Amino acid sequence: MKKFMLVIGLAMIAQGCSMESSEQSASSKSADLKAPIAKKVPHKMQIHGDERIDDYYWMRDDSRQDAEIIAHLQAEEDFAQQQLAHTQALQDTLYKEMTERLKKDDSSVPVLRNGYYYQSKFVPDNEYQLHVRLKDEKGAVEEVLLDGNALGKGQDYFDIGNMKVSSNNQILAYSEDLLSRRIYTVKFKDLTSGKLFSDELTGTNGQVIWANDSKTVFYVVKDPQTLLGYKVMRHTLGTAQADDVLMYEETDNTFYTYIGKSLDDQYVAIYHSNSISTGMSILDANDASASFAKVHALAKDFEYSVQPHGDDFYILTNHNAQNFKIAKASAANVADNGKWQDVIAHDESTLITHMLVLKDSLLYTQRSNGLVSLKVLNFASGQVSTVGFDEQLFSVYMTSNVDFNASKVRVAYESMTTPASVYDIDLTSFAKTLLKQDEVIGGYDPKAYQSKRLMLLARDGVKVPVSVLYRKDLFKQDGSNPLLQSGYGSYGSTTDPYFSSSLLSLVDRGFVYARAHIRGSEMLGRSWYEDGKLLNKINSFNDFVDVTKVLVADNYGAKDKVFALGGSAGGLLMGAIINQAPELYLGVVAAVPFVDVVTTMLDESIPLTTNEFDEWGNPKQKQYYDYMLSYSPYDNVEAKDYPNLLVTSGLHDSQVQYFEPAKWVAKLREMKTDNNQLLFHVNMEAGHGGASGRYRRYKDRAFIYAFYLDLLER
Repeated sequence: MKKFMLVIGLAMIAQGCSMESSEQSASSKSADLKAPIAKKVPHKMQIHGDERIDDYYWMRDDSRQDAEIIAHLQAEEDFAQQQLAHTQALQDTLYKEMTERLKKDDSSVPVLRNGYYYQSKFVPDNEYQLHVRLKDEKGAVEEVLLDGNALGKGQDYFDIGNMKVSSNNQILAYSEDLLSRRIYTVKFKDLTSGKLFSDELTGTNGQVIWANDSKTVFYVVKDPQTLLGYKVMRHTLGTAQADDVLMYEETDNTFYTYIGKSLDDQYVAIYHSNSISTGMSILDANDASASFAKVHALAKDFEYSVQPHGDDFYILTNHNAQNFKIAKASAANVADNGKWQDVIAHDESTLITHMLVLKDSLLYTQRSNGLVSLKVLNFASGQVSTVGFDEQLFSVYMTSNVDFNASKVRVAYESMTTPASVYDIDLTSFAKTLLKQDEVIGGYDPKAYQSKRLMLLARDGVKVPVSVLYRKDLFKQDGSNPLLQSGYGSYGSTTDPYFSSSLLSLVDRGFVYARAHIRGSEMLGRSWYEDGKLLNKINSFNDFVDVTKVLVADNYGAKDKVFALGGSAGGLLMGAIINQAPELYLGVVAAVPFVDVVTTMLDESIPLTTNEFDEWGNPKQKQYYDYMLSYSPYDNVEAKDYPNLLVTSGLHDSQVQYFEPAKWVAKLREMKTDNNQLLFHVNMEAGHGGASGRYRRYKDRAFIYAFYLDLLER
């Protein structure tokens, strides 16, 4: 932060960025600031016989130290803060509400692994967690593994990426990021002495996996330019990182590379993944000197992942199964998909989303007509059973399962009205034992709220699933309630119903909240995703707009009190809908938005670009260029009225670079014909995920909620 303050100070005397602002200090809010007006420097770009002029291309600085740019971003942040300064009391109230709902001394459910119970705890009023363990014996003393508050002290940003204890229980490997670029340094701690080893592994993606010898680890190195993990390295404790052995290098820059370990500790795995192809390579965890070998060859439009069961593998795959199926093969036959045997057959109406292989059972989650269920196949009887839950709309994830021989499965469960809960489910009786449910401090009655699933008609005749939440005594369905609608609609990412205690601060003020599960997600199966990507992408935007229209027509929200929210690729969604139908929305929040689609996808040096050709298309091909250009928010800004708009970004964002929203805001300021608010909230210390720590993030959330509520008072 000191470096940035120096840069900002130098920038105040630099020429160039002609910002119409007073010369007050950044902290002063007494005098009105004027909206920062960025200079225009025409930058010509030509391809496919088409020419584009980008007047704000100059805002890109990969070093993030250009004095002029830093000054402009700071001026935007100052302006945003000044414009909402009159809501400070409201922000304080919202922040207090949201943070006081959190249990101060909260802790996770202990997980038993290799003779120790592991647990994470929040100490009251601290930002970061305390990670501890307790030996599985009577009278054992709690042992502190890592104190996040001590490690993060004095840091503007701090994140622990991964923690893994060696097989002999004596050494902790963990990774930390101090910049929010998702570039981690791996460190090692002797759990007997409490001292750190001299070994440090820099430039990693944060993952670290132990071989079974307790002296060898595997990790992934990131490309410093694209930030893609592309090399899997082997490190032996006590040696220099420069001497580490290259185990695998990904030469196809459309693939992501991750690592893991099988539940039974047989294998270390490399996961190869892009939008349309996935696969794995494995290595015997008992032989760290061995080489990785692909389980099955990779191929376009072919996806698989495997989990071992003795000498066999269970395979989750889309081989001849658009919505995925589960197959089985011996180790000798797994490389030949012609010899795979179906275990759970493909169903055109049901998407299989995850599987977990235990000694006696195969568990999997599926989604049918947008509704989730948990299934259990008993290996001995061959019977498939459904685990029952009381609600229809919920999320359930198989989590914290570390024992291959377990007779119970641990699941995380929540809904829009049920706080996050952890259950153990007996795999014989299917009896559920509630181990923990997040407390909402200050009182919360789930019966006071209503969640429901609506199926709303889009312009081309399809029905779009929408999850709705409101407070019963405040919802009138007469068209008077304010409405907040959110969405994402990319990568097949699907948000099942979940609980948000902070959202209560809006719902308790009469808001109706609606999550539109638009095309581009997999809410209605794989085809729902295919219909919202590449040359079908505009379906995502149309769905969102059409959902808004139907919700208003059906009196779920007042036509002059509609708000929209989306982040990252959901920020692209926000940019597209305000170009298409700006009149529908009173206020829009675009968080870390991907809005300069064409320019970014033409630049393979930018993180994530090459990995996403199968999602958006490669604009070096004319059909994709033309199509992307037709919806790219930045390229389609026009001289017209736009809604009130709050845009957020983090200077160190590695997913959507800060200059995309910065350029978009500058162009909107130049072109828009209204007097509505246009605010750019820039966190100078954060990245894609925003501020670190338990409480800091609620400052930003209070700022956003105040933006909504203030507009209702105008």
